[in-house]
Amino acid sequence: MSSVTHPEQIWWSAAELAEAELPGMPTTKRRVNALADREGWQGDARHARRRSRRGGGWEYHWMLLPLRARQWLLRAAEASSSAPAAKSPVDAHAYFDSLPETHKARARERLAVLQQVEALQDAGLTKQVAIEQAALSSGASVRAIWNWYGMVAGQDAMDWLMHLAPQYRNARRTDRRDGIDPTFFAWIKGDYLRREAPAFAACYRRAVRYCQAQGIEVPPRHTALRRLKAEVPRVTMVYAREGEAGLQRCYPPQVRDRTSMVAMEGVNADCHRFDVFVRWPGEKDPSRAQIIAFQDIFSGKILSWRIDHTPNKVMVMAAFVEMVENWGVPKHCLFDNGREFANKWMTGGAKTRFRFRILDDDPAGILELLQIKIHWATPGHGQAKPIERAFRDFAEDIAKDPRFAGAYVGNRPDAKPENYGNRAIPIDEFVAVVGELIDAHNARMGRLSPTVKGASFDEAFAKSYEVTKVKKLSGEQKRLLMMGQEARRLHRSHGRLTLFDNVYYDPWMVDHAGQRVVVRFDPEQLHGAVHIYSEKGEFLGSAACEQKVGFFDVTEAHAHGRRNARIKRAERALEKELNTVSPRQLAADMRATAPEETARPEAKVVQMARSSKPLAPPKPRDQAPVRSAEQIAAERAVVLDLAIRRERAPAERPRERFKRALECEARVEAGEPLSPEDAEFLRIYQQSAEYRAERTMYENFGDGMFAG
Repeated sequence: MSSVTHPEQIWWSAAELAEAELPGMPTTKRRVNALADREGWQGDARHARRRSRRGGGWEYHWMLLPLRARQWLLRAAEASSSAPAAKSPVDAHAYFDSLPETHKARARERLAVLQQVEALQDAGLTKQVAIEQAALSSGASVRAIWNWYGMVAGQDAMDWLMHLAPQYRNARRTDRRDGIDPTFFAWIKGDYLRREAPAFAACYRRAVRYCQAQGIEVPPRHTALRRLKAEVPRVTMVYAREGEAGLQRCYPPQVRDRTSMVAMEGVNADCHRFDVFVRWPGEKDPSRAQIIAFQDIFSGKILSWRIDHTPNKVMVMAAFVEMVENWGVPKHCLFDNGREFANKWMTGGAKTRFRFRILDDDPAGILELLQIKIHWATPGHGQAKPIERAFRDFAEDIAKDPRFAGAYVGNRPDAKPENYGNRAIPIDEFVAVVGELIDAHNARMGRLSPTVKGASFDEAFAKSYEVTKVKKLSGEQKRLLMMGQEARRLHRSHGRLTLFDNVYYDPWMVDHAGQRVVVRFDPEQLHGAVHIYSEKGEFLGSAACEQKVGFFDVTEAHAHGRRNARIKRAERALEKELNTVSPRQLAADMRATAPEETARPEAKVVQMARSSKPLAPPKPRDQAPVRSAEQIAAERAVVLDLAIRRERAPAERPRERFKRALECEARVEAGEPLSPEDAEFLRIYQQSAEYRAERTMYENFGDGMFAG
């Protein structure tokens, strides 16, 4: 039931009633007055009154109107009370912009009609006549034009267009969601929003089977899908079905500006596995090689690279050293969070390193010593590293080069070419071709990045490098660039250093014997000199590798003796210079200052020591058992028989004796008896050094040791 009891306008003049064109009422003033005279409206003192405004006449209460007119007025009042509040100009413009073009065209047609009415009024016609003329020319009804005027009532003429647009979006909609059972909707939503990302049709079929068994009403599939899309935001749906990877794709990637940078201001590095089979020296089966590359972020130029079986800290350090020696020290390094980049040689001492165990005596890494700021890329997010774009070129230009035909393996297990595994490229040839193609990659013209602008990476880098102040390394800093670093303790007696089964020594090291030091070395040249620093970073000195010599190498033995003799002579001279007081003088001084011997006091009372237990008599020595003559003769016969058998039997080789021992042991484990001869052989053989050596070989190689 409507809560409205009266219309917005209570009193009406004849002209106003004619202009309103209410249902059941005349549409002219003369006919309205005629109706009032016929029905005697003016005689009803409660519902008729003289008009007090200019022009005079009569006004009539709305209750005198016919029933249809009164009902229409009440409905109009109810619609007016439930209509939304008038929009501000900003809201009206926003609403108009959100409409489709067809609705905007209808608003323009309505505005043209109203503008025509306004022009006719300016020409001298009344508003009613002007509306009738505009209705005839436009094809719209008079009532519609009056409604349009109602839509723009009180609005500025400049905003009429926005208010004349259809208001269907502001109408109250009937909520049809009540037709879907909450249990059904919750069930299908829980099934659909899973990481397995099932198809909606399959989820709907399962929901139908479940709900029909429970007696729950099931809506059509398209209705359920429409309801699901309306209630679950798209981003939430993608996250529920695809996880964080799908969620990342819902938002545009961050665009980072490199135009404000200069060459060598920052570099980034990563590893890439080539889709090419490579043959390595000494290995039977080919494998795919991997490259570590450093790239200048500003220009995109590949500055240095190394190739190996798998990414490791040695190749990372080698590539980094080559870059620094050739181009200088960057200010920033962007690394992948892999173990090969987060190694202690590179990043030791960094507060943001989250790989490997951090120890108090860890030496500072090369990046910390050179004061290079370390940045770690987001794991598993290729867009965070610009070098990934270069690796895409490598996968096309290098891996599919004609010189590698037959060795290409495809980038996925299901993308193998028809000639998969036909050949493998020798590593030397592969490295040479890769170097040639990386140079071509840097020199290729037509690059479209904002910092290159159609030139090549080489040209962009060279142009910026010429005017950039780049830090170069001194001799001391180059020593710091020795690739490896390890914390070791010098020998406590002579100070010799042992590193990876190699020994290093220099005479100055004896002064630091037993101390913990930091050793910097080149892993590719372990027989070269190493540089030794204190734990505080102080350079102590260098030490050469002592080469191992032959056991009977007389030349080296003489050289070693002469070297030791020189050291001894030098140390004797130094000792004589430093030690000004001889041991003989020290002894004489001590004798001269020795205190006089004092008389030893004697005890005045003496007591004999007594034992609570009597002393036991000494035990007689064990005597060997007496053997009879028959036992002695039998033992001699066994020894003689074994000697004769040993002379007659052919000589066994060590491998044959061990194999015989294995057979005897197997028979014992199986519970089979052994002959006295085999039992005696096994007992004696198991105690020999030959058996222990052969047993070690057998445990390592099994039956394969008998193949040769």
